[in-house]
Amino acid sequence: MKAFTFNTTKSVICEPGSIKRLGAIVHEHIGKKVMLVTDLGLIKAGLLSSATDSLSEAGVDYCVFSDVVADPSSSIVEAAIVQAKTANIDGVIGFGGGSSMDVAKLVALLIGGEENLEDVYGVDQSKAKRLPLIQIPTTAGTGSEVTPISIITVGESEKKGVVTHQLLPDIALLDAELTLGLPALITAATGIDAMVHAIESYTSASANNNPVSRAIAREALRLLGANIETAVKDGTNIQARSNMLLGAMLAGQAFANSPVAGVHALAYPIGGIFHVPHGLSNALVLPQVMRFNASVCGDEYATLALDVFPRLVSVPEANRVDEFINCLQALSLDLGLEQTLREVGISESDLPTLASEAMKQIRLLVNNPKELAEEDILAIYRAVF
Repeated sequence: MKAFTFNTTKSVICEPGSIKRLGAIVHEHIGKKVMLVTDLGLIKAGLLSSATDSLSEAGVDYCVFSDVVADPSSSIVEAAIVQAKTANIDGVIGFGGGSSMDVAKLVALLIGGEENLEDVYGVDQSKAKRLPLIQIPTTAGTGSEVTPISIITVGESEKKGVVTHQLLPDIALLDAELTLGLPALITAATGIDAMVHAIESYTSASANNNPVSRAIAREALRLLGANIETAVKDGTNIQARSNMLLGAMLAGQAFANSPVAGVHALAYPIGGIFHVPHGLSNALVLPQVMRFNASVCGDEYATLALDVFPRLVSVPEANRVDEFINCLQALSLDLGLEQTLREVGISESDLPTLASEAMKQIRLLVNNPKELAEEDILAIYRAVF
């Protein structure tokens, strides 16, 4: 067996209603004052009150940074750091989707040291010791609660990543009750995003692709495949919501150690330039990237096919990969997601720019099981258009 490393969040709490224990958890593991990093939508929806009520009951002082938006910019991170320093906090809580959790990670990392955000882009560029960090996802998608990665928008559209083991949170609190009010289309897009994480992790060309990540990726796909339709069509089903949240976390653990690849590389420019939600961006390009990769990782896709769609056992092995990809595309359509780039406001004349921007995602492209040249990427975008 080849050598590998597997790292993840120290503690995972998976329990409906566990947000009520947040104050006690913070009191024990962080201290007397924390910053909650979130977005205005969650405040308006009343979700944050479950967290703040628990903090208040435990005697924990808190401040709230609520300016996070989708695809957060470096200026948002800097503003959060300024507020955190002024408040003299003991630790950070990320509360929301991937954007809020990504900002929370960087606040915890950069508040106490001499490093600036520009210093830490890339892989293992930070030497700082971060503040204690708790992550509370309100969507079942990004898995950011268990990953050492934060993605930030730089300039008008470029996505940059900070990847370092210090970003792994201390605690991930998975409370499915927080996801019950999630709209159907967001549930669908974030769920497909989690499935992409597991698929790309399992087939990653990374030297650290390992047996633990592969086993976790398969379990993630079993949970996600069996529950995504129920979660989308019956959003109050707490069992389906819990399984989706757990599946997304497992997929996050998998790709945190065996990283994602071409699907994400092609999705980032779609989101960065045209502000298409990340999960939907992934869903748009997933089938065509899989078709491109199938010639070199067909056996792996055939294995995963039965995890997501057990009914495909009746399909001859020679046809199983094609049918797997077709079923994923049909699932996306059935869940109500857009299927083409033109449906999300992208013009044919934009495709060369997308391809050029995707080529900048070297950190991701090196993990693709089949080498992607710019002309290949452009052909994929044209197929999705």
